[in-house]
Amino acid sequence: MESKRAVDQHVFSGAFFKMLAFLVASLMVYRCKADYLLGAGSYDITGPAADVNMMGYANPKQNAAGIHLRLRSRAFIVAEAGNDGNRIVYVSLDACMASQAVTTAVLSKLKTRYGDLYTEKNVALSGIHTHSGPGGYLQYLLYSITSLGFVKQSFDAIVDGAVASITQAHNNLKPGSIFVNEGEILDANINRSPSAYLNNPAEERKRYKYDVDKSMLLLKLVDAQRGPVGTVNWFPVHCTSMNNTNTLVSGDNKGAASRFMEDWFDHRSVKREPSANTSRVRSKTSFVAAFAQTNEGDVSPNTLGAFCGDTNLRCDFNHSTCNGSNELCIARGPGYPDHFASTEIIATRQMERAIELFANAKDLLKGPVNYRQSYVDFTNISIAAQSATTCPAAMGFSFAAGTTDGPGAFDFKQGDTDVSCCIHSRFGADLKLQGNPFWKAVRDLLRKPTEKQVACQSPKPVLLDTGEMFFPYDWAPAILPIQILQVGQLFILSVPSEFTTMAGRRLKDAVKATLVEKSNGKYDKEVRIVISGLTNAYSSYVTTLEEYQIQRYEGASTLYGPHTLSAYIQEFKKLAEALVLDTQVAKGPSPPDLISKQISLLPEVIPDTTPAGIKFGDVSRDVARNASFRAGDTVEATFWSGSPRNNLMTEASYTMVEFQSAPGVWTPAYDDDDWSVQFVWKRPSATIKWKVPKDALAGTYRLRLFGASKALMGKIDNFTGISSEFVII
Repeated sequence: MESKRAVDQHVFSGAFFKMLAFLVASLMVYRCKADYLLGAGSYDITGPAADVNMMGYANPKQNAAGIHLRLRSRAFIVAEAGNDGNRIVYVSLDACMASQAVTTAVLSKLKTRYGDLYTEKNVALSGIHTHSGPGGYLQYLLYSITSLGFVKQSFDAIVDGAVASITQAHNNLKPGSIFVNEGEILDANINRSPSAYLNNPAEERKRYKYDVDKSMLLLKLVDAQRGPVGTVNWFPVHCTSMNNTNTLVSGDNKGAASRFMEDWFDHRSVKREPSANTSRVRSKTSFVAAFAQTNEGDVSPNTLGAFCGDTNLRCDFNHSTCNGSNELCIARGPGYPDHFASTEIIATRQMERAIELFANAKDLLKGPVNYRQSYVDFTNISIAAQSATTCPAAMGFSFAAGTTDGPGAFDFKQGDTDVSCCIHSRFGADLKLQGNPFWKAVRDLLRKPTEKQVACQSPKPVLLDTGEMFFPYDWAPAILPIQILQVGQLFILSVPSEFTTMAGRRLKDAVKATLVEKSNGKYDKEVRIVISGLTNAYSSYVTTLEEYQIQRYEGASTLYGPHTLSAYIQEFKKLAEALVLDTQVAKGPSPPDLISKQISLLPEVIPDTTPAGIKFGDVSRDVARNASFRAGDTVEATFWSGSPRNNLMTEASYTMVEFQSAPGVWTPAYDDDDWSVQFVWKRPSATIKWKVPKDALAGTYRLRLFGASKALMGKIDNFTGISSEFVII
């Protein structure tokens, strides 16, 4: 797990990072003019760390079996000064995506507590897109098949954590100002579907230096009295550094970057002297750092590219296959073959750039706080500019092929199109595949698409006609929320999907052009626009029309047909115009609430048992007593344990590395939210793994497990277990 940029080397060596640390330390004590009311909050949303299928890769074998890093909800509130001023709420969730069901439940709880202060109009919930978090919290059937339906523990953890973080932010509201900065990160993302990107017009591609966006946009929230209280940034990269074999709950590269920056701000990255506080256990931090998601649809963190596992040769460019099969074509991160190392490297690259932007942010956001939001039925939108319409949702054959970040199974391939001759592309690709007859027959057992649907979705060969499948309840969304949040010259476009690089660029350009035109040039130079991806609901991908023709995974997952992007642009221009002209927009049709219809097939936790004479918490494989370890060594102990689903340990920990700070006095030093600690569950045991950080103090330590067991009659009992003592030298 050692990587070139190990997190336990956050200790910033060299004059450059020492200067940054000095700048931020100085910023903590300065006073600034208050332009807004600002609040930040953070709360645990980890959920069940056992048995539940992880959301993202749709791999039935990828069930949670422990914790790598805890998941959190990070909330920010920005309000105009005065009791009657507008306000917005932005929440970044360490989850794969937002969910309409989660958003509906969060808004209901907020209404109970705050009345109409926080509604669907001014609240945005966005997922960072980790593929290593518990699933089962979306209301549409397509997205809960591998999780065996609805998982109440997952759902409740996210809803309750989001509400708690918003409540903290609300209670923390104080006068302050927001600074904005922007800069590039060149070594943290690549395009995973370049063949589709290359089908965009050459003249359009010439406007951009890269085939992915390399820019990070960062906000720094500064309390007028206390100094910085938080930061949120947007940078496009999938949270797929952890591959589909991982079974430890993790926020992946963005979740790790958030934790790293929060630790850095709290000065935990500074090398500690023996007399200093030894604890790296998270307390209620006064600083919240969110690494939010944007238009990452075709953007991978696996920067070495895709290779065939059997030959080590590059995969086929057009179809991402190896000798005709997609299953061996897997992208490699910078720490290959160690995906923990890759996660750490990509997280650290984002964190380091964020710290630099944070320290040098000088441009103030000034102006109104505002918002516009509406619900739109995306299944039949007429696009006036193109004399075209959208379609009911459908997934193409290439959806089942997966991506190079996480390949699918069987004989599905990316680039599968439903045409009788080759798609004309700008790079001479042979794309004559047309959909496998066997899988078409399987599809028809579920629902055979109508001729109208086939024509509307063309050239996508329809594998799952999800928009017209309603048994036992809706398979895919039809009505989606779209939203613009404004803070001064910044406009946040909340989209309920994953936009590809070029699709995101087109949407931002269209909104900016509308703002400039309708405001008589007011926003011409100073306006900043950022896409908030996977926000408030989820509806898979959005590509450009040209990328859709190629039918890579992203095109096959563009639900509403080839003109989906045009529909988004048309509807967002309406919101932008209403913002500038200070007019209202129609609310639109309300999305369904399907919670009461959910099916849950995940088995209940079975009773936990131990052999005769053994208690829960007893050590089954101990650390050798008084054994010595050095930095970089891994210390392990295994305990008899109950299922983690018996107690989620919200805002707590299953594990603790304790330091003997005085004779008989044990101080918490590291827990399961620290990069160095892993909690691994395999019935009937739990294992604590601690990789000794380079800055760990010399001295005596022990490992402690916290858990809960379920008796035969269902009673839950908490327990703890302690390993033998050992020494760090």
